[in-house]
Amino acid sequence: MKVGKIKTPNIPKLSVFSELKEYFFITVGLMIYAFAVTCFMLPYQITTGGVTGVSIIIYFATGLEIQNTYFFINAVLLILAIKIIGWKFCIRTIFAVFTLTFFLWLFQRFFQDADGHLPQIVGDQAFMACVIGALLEGFALSICFLNSGSTGGTDIIAAVVNKYKDVSLGNMMMIMDFIIITSCYFVFHDWYRVVFGFATLIISSVTLDYVMNRRRQSVLFFIISEEYEKIADAINAGGRGVTVLDAKGWYTKNHRPVLMVLAKKRESLNIFRVIRLIDQHAFVSMSNVSGVFGEGFDKFKGK
Repeated sequence: MKVGKIKTPNIPKLSVFSELKEYFFITVGLMIYAFAVTCFMLPYQITTGGVTGVSIIIYFATGLEIQNTYFFINAVLLILAIKIIGWKFCIRTIFAVFTLTFFLWLFQRFFQDADGHLPQIVGDQAFMACVIGALLEGFALSICFLNSGSTGGTDIIAAVVNKYKDVSLGNMMMIMDFIIITSCYFVFHDWYRVVFGFATLIISSVTLDYVMNRRRQSVLFFIISEEYEKIADAINAGGRGVTVLDAKGWYTKNHRPVLMVLAKKRESLNIFRVIRLIDQHAFVSMSNVSGVFGEGFDKFKGK
């Protein structure tokens, strides 16, 4: 029996406008990230994770400018990644490396005084600088990731290791960040700097997760009511879809429809109001969900 070739389905590509829009927001995110590093990390000798953290450590150890080290390390990693993982993985990473290198150079030249020193914007409050810088860093990364972007660096190493070893990307990046931040002790000989580095990593990670999950957070309703048709029509009129499920109550053995509604969290109050106005005795269950993709919700990301 002759077996024919399985045809690969045609995957639709993003429109030019969508591509440009994503690259624009990636650029904005990288600009905020560079601002956080230049104005809150470098002046207060605070280390962060990733290749940026390595570049900061080398800067204070040797005086070599951070953007030069960042670009060189990422160039080596990208050559490795292109050979092992493939070209498609690296396109946006290459863009990010060049863009972040430029902004790091630009902001240092813009904010440096005549002696080449960066000003301490919040005075001698190093922990305040740590918090503000970490918040900006996490927010910037969330903008990049929500638009399928990357900052290069350790996520390239993590992706390469993940291809050959059964180690998750998150665990691999966490291990590398731990090593990078801890190693700053050998430059500063001050455990406070190590603590600030871990505080920066934790705050930026929490901010990143909060922004990404907050944007994607939705709610799932299950509604049981004798007036299900009126409730469904009212919710539809408000611009949200409704799915009717055929259910059976095990105690009564009666069949009754159940409404299933997926909505943005901000729409939940209006849906509750609609249900209460039509049937105050309705049985309603609401739960939080995240990462809802499709028409009316988030668009699928990634290549």
